Amino acid sequence: MNSIKEEETEQRVPLMPSALGEDHSANTHIPYADDDHEDSPYSQQNGYHLAKKNPRKMSLSDRRNVELSLHIEPQGIGKPHIYDAGPETPQTAIDASPTTIDTPPLPLPRGLRRNSISMPSGLNALEDLEALRLKHQMQEQEPVVEEDKSTSLTDSVVDDISGSVTISVPPEINVPRIQIQKPDDDSDDELEIHGKRRDRFRTRRRASIAPLPALRLNDKEMLASDFDAYSVASNQASITSVNSLASLLREKMQAFPQMIRKKKRETKDYKIKIFVIIMFFMIIFLIGFAYVGYHRKLLTYSYFEKIKFNGNDRILRILSRDEKEVISGQLGKTIGMDNKPFHCLEDNRKQDGSVCMEWNGIARLYMNFLDKDVFRCYTIKWQSLSAGNYPTDCYELKRNNGLWFGGGITKSREWSLSNDNFDFTPFSSGDLKVHQFGNGVKRYFINSIGVAIQISEKTPLHLSINTTTNEFCMRAQNDDFTFVNHLTELPELEYKICTTDGMKSLHMLMTQKILWDGLKVSDMQIIKSLMFEPVWRTPHSETMETFNETTIYNYSEDLIALGLPLGHILINEFWQENVGDFTVDQKRFPNLFKTIDLLHRRGFKIVFTIQPFISTDSENFKEAVRKKLLIYERHSERSIPALTRYKSSSSAGVLDITNNASVYWLKEKLEKLKADYKVNSFYLDLGTGYNLPHYYQCRQTLDNPDMYAKLFTESLESVGFIGVSTASSVPKPPAFLSTQPLNSSWDGLKELMSTVMNYGVIGYPLILPGAVGGDYWLNKTMTKMISFYSLGQPPEPDEELYIRWLQLMTFMPAMQFSYLPSYYKGDQMKKLAKDLAIIRQQTVNPVLDKTLSESLNEGVPLIRPLWMLDPNDTSCLSISDEFSVGEELIVAPILDPGVEEREVYLPQGVWKDGIDSSLRKGSRWIHNYKVPRDKIAFFTKMPDKTRF
Repeated sequence: MNSIKEEETEQRVPLMPSALGEDHSANTHIPYADDDHEDSPYSQQNGYHLAKKNPRKMSLSDRRNVELSLHIEPQGIGKPHIYDAGPETPQTAIDASPTTIDTPPLPLPRGLRRNSISMPSGLNALEDLEALRLKHQMQEQEPVVEEDKSTSLTDSVVDDISGSVTISVPPEINVPRIQIQKPDDDSDDELEIHGKRRDRFRTRRRASIAPLPALRLNDKEMLASDFDAYSVASNQASITSVNSLASLLREKMQAFPQMIRKKKRETKDYKIKIFVIIMFFMIIFLIGFAYVGYHRKLLTYSYFEKIKFNGNDRILRILSRDEKEVISGQLGKTIGMDNKPFHCLEDNRKQDGSVCMEWNGIARLYMNFLDKDVFRCYTIKWQSLSAGNYPTDCYELKRNNGLWFGGGITKSREWSLSNDNFDFTPFSSGDLKVHQFGNGVKRYFINSIGVAIQISEKTPLHLSINTTTNEFCMRAQNDDFTFVNHLTELPELEYKICTTDGMKSLHMLMTQKILWDGLKVSDMQIIKSLMFEPVWRTPHSETMETFNETTIYNYSEDLIALGLPLGHILINEFWQENVGDFTVDQKRFPNLFKTIDLLHRRGFKIVFTIQPFISTDSENFKEAVRKKLLIYERHSERSIPALTRYKSSSSAGVLDITNNASVYWLKEKLEKLKADYKVNSFYLDLGTGYNLPHYYQCRQTLDNPDMYAKLFTESLESVGFIGVSTASSVPKPPAFLSTQPLNSSWDGLKELMSTVMNYGVIGYPLILPGAVGGDYWLNKTMTKMISFYSLGQPPEPDEELYIRWLQLMTFMPAMQFSYLPSYYKGDQMKKLAKDLAIIRQQTVNPVLDKTLSESLNEGVPLIRPLWMLDPNDTSCLSISDEFSVGEELIVAPILDPGVEEREVYLPQGVWKDGIDSSLRKGSRWIHNYKVPRDKIAFFTKMPDKTRF
C-alpha cells in the first residue's frame, strides 16, 4: 500500500468525486468547525476572514509526535492510496482521481463540525454495512477496558484516544477499509477518564459502533439531531451519500440511545438540587421550632403550663395533658383591638399567684391556675374599669371538640347547647313559654370531651349561643330586674375552666357531692318511697269551690281500686281559703284531719303544697306588713311591700326569706299544721326568678333572683319537704326537683324527656317529673307570662299519648299521676298499667336502688344520656331520644303519634331485649325495630362474659 505524505502547506486536499463514484464536489472543501486558520486556502478562496481570539490548538498528531494516516481500499481498484496528514492539517480528504475540482464550498455557520462522511461508491449501498452492523451487534461482545482501548482497533472500535475512526469489514465482503483522521479537539465534549480523553457521546456499550454525527455550536458539542437548524448540511450529506430517507431515520434512531444517556448524565445535578431543597426546609423548620419554643417558654412562664394566651389578640387556648387543645376562645370581646395590655401596678396585683393584665381605663384581667393532679382548673376574672364596658368572653363551639351541655333546659328544647341559638339574655329561672330558661338552672356547663365551665354566683350573667358565629358567650352586665342589685360598683365576670382526661370523671368532680351527708334514716326512707311508689296529685279545676274532702276521699278510693302501689297524695294549694293563710279552709274541709287519718291507715302519706306568696286577701298579709316580713319596694320604706301575681293569686306579697323573723314566723305555722293534721311533709311551690316583684328589695341583698329559692329551701330543711318547683343549686335530699308544668301534648312528652336528662347533666340526680298525660292544656303559643293564672286540670289526654307517656314514666326516677289509667274505658288501659308496674318493680327499681348510693355520693344522675356510658362513642353524643337508667338499663321510648317502629342504638356490651328476651350485640344500630303500641323498647345489660 502506497503512502502519500501531504506537504505542510496552506493548501487543502480536495475530495475527488471520481474516486467515490458520484459527485460530491459541493462538500469537498467544507472545513472543520475548529479549523480557523486565517491563511487557509478555504478562507482565501471564499473571501472569508475566520478570525478567533485564540489560535488553533495543536493537533493530536503534533502533541503525540506521530503521523495519523487514512487508508482507503476501494473495491475494483488495484492500488490503494494512502494520504498522510501532516501535523498542521486539520482534516483529511479522500481523493480517487488525480484531478481536483475547485468547486466553491458550501458556506456554513462558524463553529460547525463536519458530522457526515461521503462513502465510496464501491461499498455497494448501505445494506451491506447495515447487515454487518446488525451481525456484529448480535455477537457476544467482550467488554472493553478503558486502558486498552488505544490499541483495540482490529474490531472496528472507534479509538477515543487516538482520535481516528476505523471501519473494518470481514474479508468475504469486498468493502473498502476506511480510516478517517479525526481532528484534535479540546472541547468540553470530551471527558477525561483515568487520565485519558474520552468522547462524551461514547460509552462502553456503543464501543463497536461508529460515532454519531455531531455539531459544535458556541463551543459546545451536541448531537446533530438536537438542533436541526445546524444539522442541515450533515443530514443532506447523509441523504446524498445513501440516496435514501431510511438513512436519515436510522441515524436518528441511533442517536436516540445516546440522547438518553446524555440526559441521564445531565440529570446527575438532581442530587445538588435535592440537597438544596432539604437544606431549605431544614432551615425553615429550625426557625419555626425556635420561634414556637421561645414563645412557648415565655407563655409557660407567664401563664402556667397548659394555658396559652395572646395579650394583644386576647386569644386563649387550653391544652390537655397530651398537648391537645380542649377549648379555645377570645376574651374581652368588647375591648378594641387597638388597645394593648400592660402589666398591672403593684397595688392592683393579688398575692395568690395570679397573672394580672390591664387595658388602661377599660378592664383588668386576672388569671390563676390550680393543679390537683386529677384535674386542672384555670380561674378567669374580669374587672370592668369603665361604666360602658361589659366584660365578654366567647368560646368556640367546635363539633370536633365535642358537644356542650348544661345551664338547664332552654326555650328551644334543644338537646345540646351546641345546637341552640339565642342572643344575650339574663341567666335566670323562668317559664319556658315566655323565658329562655326553665325552672331548674345551674351555672355549670360541660363538654363531652372533658372540659367544664363554672361561673360565679356573683356575676350578673348574660348568655348568648350561636347568634352570629358558632360561639358560646358569657357577659357580665347589670340590668333593671334580674341583676339590679349591683354587688360591685362595675360588673365583674368570674368563672373557672376545669379539664381532665374524661368527661365522666370531670362531672363527678364538678357537681355537688356527698349529698348523703347529714341524712337521717327517715330521710332515706322518704327517698326510696318516692322512687318505688307513685305520687298521686289530687285533680283540681280553675275554681277552688269544687275541691273538698269528698274529692280527696273519692280519689283515694280510685287509687286503691287501680291495684297499684300506694304512695304520697299531694294536695295542691287550695287546701287553704287564700294563698298564704297556712291554715285549712274550714268551710270546704271541716273534717280534714279525720280524712287524713283514714288515708294514713290505708297506707298513704299526705303532702301539702305551700308557697312563699301571701295573698292580699289573706289575714296573714296584714300581720306580715305590720311585722315587716315581706319583700319591700326598692328605694322605699320597708313598710311598703312589693307586690306580684302568681297562679290563683292576682295580688300577693312575698315573704322576705333573708329576714330571720320571717323564717321563724313561717316555721311556726308549718309546724302547727303538721301537729294538727298529721301532715307528713310539704311541697315547695316557689315559682321562678321572674315571679319576684319587679322592684324587689330584701333585707339582705340577693346575688340574683334565683338566690331566693335557694335560701328558702335551706331555711325550711328542718320542716321536711319532698320536692321543690325551682332550684339553682341541688336541694338537700330527700327533696326532689320537679320538672316545670308540661302541656298535655306530644311536644310536652318530648320536653319531659329532654328536661330530665338536662337536669341530670347539670347535677340534679333526683328528679320528680310532672303528671302522666301533662299538667295543663294550651292549644296556642303564649307570648306573655301566664303563670299567675290558675291552670285547671287538663281534659282527658288522648289515649295513645297517655300510653306512651305512662311507658316513659315507668323508667323515670319517680312517677306522678293526676289522671288515672282507670279513667279510660275498657280493661286494656288497666292491664297495661299493671304490666308496666311489674316492669318497674322487677327491673327498674333494683337499678334505681343500686344507682342511688352512687348518685348521693358522687352527684351523678339516675337518668343519664348515652354519652355518659361511653364518652368516646360519637354515636352516643347525638342521640336525644334514648337514655339509660344508671349503667345497666337503656330505654328507647316512642315519642310521636302513630309510630310503632324506630331506630335503636346500643352502646358497647351485650344487651338483653326487654320485649322478646333476645341477646343483642352493642356498638351498633338496630334498624326498623318494632315497638307495638302496648310495648316499650328497653334493654338490660348482661355481664361482659356473656356469649351468644
